[in-house]
Amino acid sequence: MSFASDVKKELTTLEVHKEHAKAELAALIRMNGAVTLVNRQFVLNVQTENAAIARRIYTLLKDHYQVNSELLVRRKMKLKKNNVYIVRLKQGTQDVLTDLEIMDGFMFRTRVSSSIMGNEQKMRSYLRGAFLAGGSVNNPETSRYHLEIYSMYEDQCNDLCEMLKFYDFNGRVLDRRNGYIVYLKGAEEIADFLILVGATNAMLKFEDVRIVRDLRNSVNRLINCENANMNKTADAAKRQIENIRLIEDRVGLDSLPERLKEVAEIRLENPEISLKELGEMLPSGAITKSGINHRIRKINEFAEKL
Repeated sequence: MSFASDVKKELTTLEVHKEHAKAELAALIRMNGAVTLVNRQFVLNVQTENAAIARRIYTLLKDHYQVNSELLVRRKMKLKKNNVYIVRLKQGTQDVLTDLEIMDGFMFRTRVSSSIMGNEQKMRSYLRGAFLAGGSVNNPETSRYHLEIYSMYEDQCNDLCEMLKFYDFNGRVLDRRNGYIVYLKGAEEIADFLILVGATNAMLKFEDVRIVRDLRNSVNRLINCENANMNKTADAAKRQIENIRLIEDRVGLDSLPERLKEVAEIRLENPEISLKELGEMLPSGAITKSGINHRIRKINEFAEKL
């Protein structure tokens, strides 16, 4: 089961206040529902590939509107042959959709109703329903941090984006083939969104994975940095020895000032030691790493003149 499926499974088990649950149901129906006219009666079909979400829709309709809906199962015949679950409402459809402010007379609304916009608890529930209907979130173990909610309607995505901004999220809307998405980037925002909609357990799992992943990345960066420093030190030491041998072959080390000569001789005898260790081995007395670095620079300049 994917991480997104785990999140949705947890969300379908939440118990919420009746009015807030209606906001969740409004999102589920608006985003996954379709209405047809059969024998002069409106018939609502809400379709999903998630059995838990289908049961959630069925239960919300039954508990809050006392209507008899049907739960149907179909099997896809193309590509992945998954089951498709359909919650079908044949009677009282217009009353339910009107109460949820999805229908106004015979007109359908794609915008989120004003009774939800600005209401903190209802917006929280609407975002939960929207995520159940069209949301996805990447597995933090295998991919970049990304959460999105898909909708066919641009104005609905804009409303979702406004809700996210209400809670200080940096949501953005993007055109996609056959629709639009509102999305979040960044681990902290995604973790906060999971808390907002009620997926606490999923958030804890997400944070555990994120901490381990970030720690692993930090360790890798430190190792890479250490390796780079070691390579840099090795390259510098190699260049120093080449310059010292050049001086030795051309004019002899006795041509160097005494303080440079003793550094050159110890470096030739100890090609792998650090500058700090080199400074501690001088017969004339230990000097700092900065002092050794200064003398090495003078030796390199002497070699370049040759």
